[in-house]
Amino acid sequence: MTNAPLPDHVIDGGHAHASETALHAEDKGYHKNLKPRQIQMIAIGGAIGTGLFLGAGGRLNAAGPSLVIAYAVCGFFAFLILRALGELVLHRPSSGSFVSYAREFFGEKAAFVSGWFYWINWATTTIVDITAAALYMNFFGNYIPWMAAVPQWAWALIALVVVLCLNLVSVKVFGEMEFWFALIKVAALVIFLIVGTYFVIFGTPVDGQQVGLSLLSDNGGVFPNGLLPMIILMQGVLFAYASIELVGTAAGETENPEKIMPKAINSVVFRIAVFYVGSVILLALLLPYTAYEKGVSPFVTFFGSIGIQGVDVIMNLVVLTAALSSLNAGLYSTGRILRSMSVNGSAPKFASRMNKAGVPYGGIAITAAVSLLGVPLNYLVPAQAFEIVLNVASVGIIMTWATIVLCQIQLERWADKGWLERPSFRMFGAPYTGYLSLLFLVGVLVMVFIDSPLTMLVTAIASVLMVFGWYACRKRIRDIAETREGFTGISPVIANPPAATFKK
Repeated sequence: MTNAPLPDHVIDGGHAHASETALHAEDKGYHKNLKPRQIQMIAIGGAIGTGLFLGAGGRLNAAGPSLVIAYAVCGFFAFLILRALGELVLHRPSSGSFVSYAREFFGEKAAFVSGWFYWINWATTTIVDITAAALYMNFFGNYIPWMAAVPQWAWALIALVVVLCLNLVSVKVFGEMEFWFALIKVAALVIFLIVGTYFVIFGTPVDGQQVGLSLLSDNGGVFPNGLLPMIILMQGVLFAYASIELVGTAAGETENPEKIMPKAINSVVFRIAVFYVGSVILLALLLPYTAYEKGVSPFVTFFGSIGIQGVDVIMNLVVLTAALSSLNAGLYSTGRILRSMSVNGSAPKFASRMNKAGVPYGGIAITAAVSLLGVPLNYLVPAQAFEIVLNVASVGIIMTWATIVLCQIQLERWADKGWLERPSFRMFGAPYTGYLSLLFLVGVLVMVFIDSPLTMLVTAIASVLMVFGWYACRKRIRDIAETREGFTGISPVIANPPAATFKK
C-alpha cells in the first residue's frame, strides 16, 4: 500500500477530507428504528418480488425450461453486486446508499446521474407494482362478481393510495409492513417448494399430465424455442432481482450495521439458489411450459391445476402481497435517495422535507405522483401496461448496479493508494469480479435496446434531460458544497479516514 496524491475532486483549499458533520449531513433526522429481524426480512423480501411471482409466467412460456439458466446466471451477478454494496455499506453506512458513494468516489455529476437513474428505475417499478396488484385483483373477479366490474385502473389507484399512506407514518411501520410482507412471500414459496417437490418425487400427475424430466423431453427439451429467447429474456430476469440493493439503503436506519449487514448479504446465495432457481425448476417440471401465460402468476397456474378448491385464491393473495411489498420498498427507497440528492442540491428542495417521525415525505410524494401515471396506463392499455414499463425499469436497474460496482472498484483503488482502509467484509475476487459484472451489465443493456427500440429512445431522452438538469442545478449544488464544514470542493462528501493519514 502506498500513499499517493489525492485526486483533484477531493483536494480543495488544503482540506483532505470532509468533517464528520459534512460526511453525514444527508443522514440527519432519520430514526434508527429498523430491527435486525426487519433487516433480515428486507434482505429476503428484496430478492423476492413481482418479477418472480408474476413475470416468470410469461418468460416460461417464451423460453421454456431454459429460463432456469437465465435465473441462475442473473442470480450469480446479483450476488456479486450485493457483495460490492456490502463493502461500501461497511465502509460508511448511509441512507443515501450508492448515490452517496457515487458522490464520495466520483463527485457530484456521478451522484446526480446515478441518483436520477435509480429514481427512474423505482418510479417505473412502482407502476409495474400497481399494475401487478391490479391484475391480481382482476383474478378475484372469477369468484366474486362485483370485483369483476371494478376497472383495472381503479385497483391500481387503490393499491398506491393504501401503501403510500402507510409508508408516510414512520420507518418503524415500514419495517413492520415489510417484515410481514416478506414473511408471507417466503412462507408461500416454501409451501410451493414442498408441494411441488412432493408431486415430482412421487410422480403425481398434474392436470392429467406426467411430471418430472419426461415432461421436458415430451415438450421440446430445455430449449424448446432455441437459445435466443433465453438470452433476450435476461433483461426481464434481471428485473426479478431488482431491489436487492434496498438493504444498503436500510443500513442507514439500523443500529450496528457492521454486525447485521454481512449476515443479511451472505444469505442471498441460499435465497437465490432455493427460492428463484429452485422455484423455476419445479415450475418447469410440474407443467408444460405452454401452460403458463403472461399476466398470470405461474404459482397460481400450478395450484389451480392440482384440483384443490381455493388454493389458487390463497396463492393469488400471496402474490398480491408481493406486489404491495415491492411498492412499499420502492416508495421507501426513493424517498431516502431523493432526500440525499436534495440535501446536496441535485433534486428539488421539496424532496428534503421530513416529518417528525423521520420520514422523508417530500421524496416519497414525488415518486407517488409519478406512479399515478400507472393509473391512465392501466386504463388505456391494460393488457400491455406491465411489459411497457418493465424494460424502462430494467435500464434503471442496470445503471444502479453499475454504479455500485464502479464505486467498489474505486474504493479498492483508493485503499491501494493508502487513502483509506477497506472494511473486513469485502467483494471477493475484486477487481476482476467487478469487471466481469460490468461486462455482464453492458451485455444485458444491449439486449434491452435490441428487444425494445422504444426503451432506447426513452433512455436517450432521459439522458438529454439529465444534461440540462445538471446545468440547471449546478450552481445550487456548488453553493451547498461551499457551505459544508471543512470542505469546499466539487465533491462535498469523500472518504472518511482522518486527514492526518493523507500525505501530499
